[in-house]
Amino acid sequence: MGTTSDAGPGAPRGKRVTIVDVAERAGVAISSVSSALNNRPGVSEATRLRIVEAAAELGFTPSLRGKSLSGKRAYAVGLVVQRNPDVLELDPFFGAFIGGVEAYLDERDYALVLQMSADAAQTLDRYRRLAGDRRVDGVFLNELEVDDPRTDLVRELELPAVAVNPSAQCPVPAVRQDFGAAIRALIGHFASTGHRRVAHVSGPMNYLHAVQRVDAWRAALREFGLEEGALVSGEFTYEGGLAATATIAADAASTAVFCANDLSALGLIAGLERRGISVPDRVSVAGFDGIQLGEYVHPALTTVRTAPRRIGYEAARLLLATIESGTAQDADVEPAELVLRDSTRSF
Repeated sequence: MGTTSDAGPGAPRGKRVTIVDVAERAGVAISSVSSALNNRPGVSEATRLRIVEAAAELGFTPSLRGKSLSGKRAYAVGLVVQRNPDVLELDPFFGAFIGGVEAYLDERDYALVLQMSADAAQTLDRYRRLAGDRRVDGVFLNELEVDDPRTDLVRELELPAVAVNPSAQCPVPAVRQDFGAAIRALIGHFASTGHRRVAHVSGPMNYLHAVQRVDAWRAALREFGLEEGALVSGEFTYEGGLAATATIAADAASTAVFCANDLSALGLIAGLERRGISVPDRVSVAGFDGIQLGEYVHPALTTVRTAPRRIGYEAARLLLATIESGTAQDADVEPAELVLRDSTRSF
């Protein structure tokens, strides 16, 4: 619990309220104040009430740093991001996810420790250090890779963790958003508007969510009897979408393209237009994520809209529940939805 606080109406003007002030007002020892305000044993109920009343009169509230020093928690949770910082600056999805996490943590006086790493080895080292230094009470596992070693590591470290959109066999609590139905709806839209062959610009195939989107694309193609067009990585970036243009342009039989995220879809559209291939007159292009920018570009981008802010909020809720009780039930947010705009049309 804290040692200082802004002075309330019962305190001398201009003075910062301390735990000593509360102890003097209540007529008890400082240790009794700490026990009472942190709900620890060692004081009678009558003394606890007297201390709480004194703290309220003085306007004393425990500080986050003080709570962490006097308790067994850091009142912080961690997120290690293994991404190029330049990529993160351009990806609105990540900012929305962090916003959702912060919205829940702020309500409960928790802090987010965000760290960047350059590679997998450094990522694992950062998790070990966060646990070893007791800087956090739990961590998020975001952007999971295929056979991601972090899920085993956090269990080895006995570090509470929540995974975001993992596989069905994930051994730690997880928050998920189903996107399979929305991808199916997109491919069904292509089929109903005359398209017979659909290409895919994927993310890096070491990422689990890139593999999941490829699998959903292929399953929907089989269901609607469509041909599988070119499959090329767009790296989840605008530049990757530009680079994928050559492969997509060479696949002349594909009249529609599903991109694994909106940034690569926007890069692909720009690259196709530079080659004189009109979108959507010659090729229909759809993205994934539903970033706000997609609504304002020309042509406005058809997309599968996800809910990164909601996912972040639920992930934070689940992580704090896991910290409190040692386990928690998996959580599902509302399924992703198809948003039809001008970048797709009948063929």
